[in-house]
Amino acid sequence: MSISERTERIRQEYLNNKPSISCLRAEIWTKSHKETEGEPICIRRAKAFAEACDQLPALIFPDELIVGTAGEFRRTAILTPEFSWMWVDKEMDAFDKRPQDPYVITEEQRNFLREEVWPYWKGNSLEEAFLKRVPGETAKLLVDTGILDNDSKWRQAVGEITPDYQDVLFPKGFRKIREEAKVRRETLKADSISNIEKIEFYESVIIACDGIMRLAKRYSDAAKSLAACEKDEGRKEELLAIARICSRVPADPPRTFHEACQFVWFVQLGGIISENPLALNLGRFDQYMHPFYEADVKAGRLDRKKAQELVECLWLKLSEWVWTISSNTANYFAGYNQFQNLTVGGRKRDGSDGTNELSYICLKATESVKTHQPGLSVRIHPDCPDEFLMAVAELVSKGLGFPAIHSDRAGYEMLLQMGYDPEDARDWSNCGCVVPHFRKTGEWTSAVNVNFGAALEYALNQGRSRLSGKLMGLPEKPIEEFAHFEEVKEAFFRQLSNLIEHAVIGTVVAQKIHMEMVPRPFLSACVDGCLKKGADLSKGGANYNMGPVLTGIGLGVVANSLAAIKKLVFEDKITSLGELNLALDKNWEGFEELRKQALGVPKYGNDDDYVDSLAREISDFYFKETRKYKDVFGSPFNTAFMGISNYVPTGKIVGALPCGRRAREPLSEGVSPFAGSDVSTPLAVMRSAAKVNHDLHSGGTLLNLRLNKSLVDTPRGRRNLAAMIQAYFSLGAFHVQFNTVSTEVLRKAQAHPEQYRDLLVRVAGYSTQFVNLSREMQDAIIARTEHGSY
Repeated sequence: MSISERTERIRQEYLNNKPSISCLRAEIWTKSHKETEGEPICIRRAKAFAEACDQLPALIFPDELIVGTAGEFRRTAILTPEFSWMWVDKEMDAFDKRPQDPYVITEEQRNFLREEVWPYWKGNSLEEAFLKRVPGETAKLLVDTGILDNDSKWRQAVGEITPDYQDVLFPKGFRKIREEAKVRRETLKADSISNIEKIEFYESVIIACDGIMRLAKRYSDAAKSLAACEKDEGRKEELLAIARICSRVPADPPRTFHEACQFVWFVQLGGIISENPLALNLGRFDQYMHPFYEADVKAGRLDRKKAQELVECLWLKLSEWVWTISSNTANYFAGYNQFQNLTVGGRKRDGSDGTNELSYICLKATESVKTHQPGLSVRIHPDCPDEFLMAVAELVSKGLGFPAIHSDRAGYEMLLQMGYDPEDARDWSNCGCVVPHFRKTGEWTSAVNVNFGAALEYALNQGRSRLSGKLMGLPEKPIEEFAHFEEVKEAFFRQLSNLIEHAVIGTVVAQKIHMEMVPRPFLSACVDGCLKKGADLSKGGANYNMGPVLTGIGLGVVANSLAAIKKLVFEDKITSLGELNLALDKNWEGFEELRKQALGVPKYGNDDDYVDSLAREISDFYFKETRKYKDVFGSPFNTAFMGISNYVPTGKIVGALPCGRRAREPLSEGVSPFAGSDVSTPLAVMRSAAKVNHDLHSGGTLLNLRLNKSLVDTPRGRRNLAAMIQAYFSLGAFHVQFNTVSTEVLRKAQAHPEQYRDLLVRVAGYSTQFVNLSREMQDAIIARTEHGSY
């Protein structure tokens, strides 16, 4: 089934329009807050949201079947000054020139923001509060350093929510959610602090529900107005259908597949307007949407072709909106990615297979539209339908970097380890990159990036950065005084423990400030538990409140480095620690022979226990050390080895490492090998990665592989790929994803980007357009080993 002419026209608009800054939401938000001074903060935010729903333009673009935008542009990037205005002010003069994720902004907009918006928020933003409260020693490691990074938690909203369509949104609609909040509010008396806070929370939910319902009504009216002027009868009927749909949803439960698709987009749009969030996930789309698809097909209202077009239209809406981020955050999340993860396949709550016709429609939509959103994930279990597994292999062969492929069992085990009930654990979907998640949950699934390479550097260099010379870690004795390999390893663990401690401090400070300053009334209405508890998401309202996730960066490269020290210094005695230290200080210049020997030491990713055992030991230590700490709700912190583009900026601040890596080169991401060091086969890479205890790291573990396209070009090659995936998961691993675009094509795309605008690649836990990545990020992808045989 080929893409429809309509979808192709919309797709071209998506490809040809640059992300443009809109000031409208910031203007409305600022004006509303000026008028609500003194009121409870949750009500102030709800009122600002409702005002935005009332005042943002209700634009319906040509050809659209799913409608709604957060501003005046097809690809709108909104601003949220209540979180941060300082980075925008600092960077916006060069927004269109920055190497990663540039935005279009006019001089008139810049002047307006500086004159009308920033003055109100000066001293009142989340960023300023965080920078005032975070302890100095923590700030030294955490604020724009590349050592620790939680920039997206104090310059941006948290996001990281999966709205509950199964039990909350679709059964009730926002009208009944509003009624429930109203009834609960009216049963309370303002005779205690607890009751007062609950009353305020319920009022904020009522206001937010009113706002989203009025927004939909405005789109209904806009569609009617356009229909009255439309000369094309076919488009006129479409607009009248849109008007009818928007008059019903999301106020009331959807009745048809089209209504359900529009409902989903209105929830996404509400989240965008309320906080411009990262990782506002769509959950198990094929599960909660299938009943509408099945009923419509049975009633003759819908066929496969029309359903395919509606899903493709939704994919395009998800791709059009832009997450507005600082240049520092963009280095960690490169490629205009919003991490709206959508999961298909896997087992149902009762353990039976959940694959259905809509699962295949989603795979086909991703293949057809070639957009970077949604982040399509699939769940694979040993007895999943062969047809589905081969459809997944077929999509991999298209070279889009989709889908992310996950072990159904490993995700289940991760959630069990966190304390979920078995049925809920079985019902998991992905959040953001590769985080197994359940829709009734509040969790910071990407709280802090932790630089393992920096921890090793501080262990070997007396706690100092090799590039700046500054004391950044714990003081440590000179490297020459380490008498045994175990001492070196213990020093690394001490430095890593110190980074973990400061990551926790930064997270808890940010959590507390979020509770005080930026409650989330709209999204609280979308997650089960909040109404029952009378508590906002930011205050633990969800049924489950899981500890924040600390993401380790550089597992593979640090394992390689420790292996090099062990073999070259303590076993083979080829060099001394003093000579090795001098080589690292000189970035290996003049020590070419020693570097050659270091490169020859066994490397993680080649199924060699000599180094793989170190990777497992490091990851186990990371889990145990992190789990010692609890967040503001008393939940233990969690760990992850999930990759975004973080391994590139974190590498920039780390000097040469003992494995042969030169200064400032990227580190390794997820549980993937260091780029180019996996010289055996993809099966060997998988066997190495599977030695990590994946079930411990409930924030997700990510493996990236590049395959030569010839490996998946034939039915036999795709069958081999499917068998390899199942074999990998049988070893207890959680995730794998593939790039199958050749180096030749990637080099051509670098030389002629205008000819490759829709070329998608897998960056790490997500795919995006290759031409939207900086040259540095492009080169990092090309540097990965392109495996030519299984």
